[in-house]
Amino acid sequence: MDFLRPYASQLLSVLRIMTGLLLLQHGTTKFLNFPVGPMNNAPPMTMGGAAGILELVGGPLIIIGLFTRPVAFILSGMTAVAYFYAHAPRGFYPLLNGGELAVLYSFVFLYLAAAGGGAWSADRLISGSRD
Repeated sequence: MDFLRPYASQLLSVLRIMTGLLLLQHGTTKFLNFPVGPMNNAPPMTMGGAAGILELVGGPLIIIGLFTRPVAFILSGMTAVAYFYAHAPRGFYPLLNGGELAVLYSFVFLYLAAAGGGAWSADRLISGSRD
């Protein structure tokens, strides 16, 4: 699949933007009650509330690609904790314990922490790098 190689940095940015948008909705449902769902009105001093704060702050930072590496590293840890706290006690297999999304988020954020924000990121604009 060498035909996509020239677009690797742009596709990294697309992955980052979409992941940030998807994560942001977890924070908005917890604190802004949009969309309406079972996680609305999360108390900030609970595990879910703390995660909601990280999602509300980290989501937009990931979307624009600002401080991508440290923010993605923190979010990777947060989603790993979410998996082991909320899903793993329900069983070993993520398919059966409902933890597939948490595991996937954790590894995507870990990848973003290593790879950076890509071509379309504020980090790239600030550093002036062409990578």
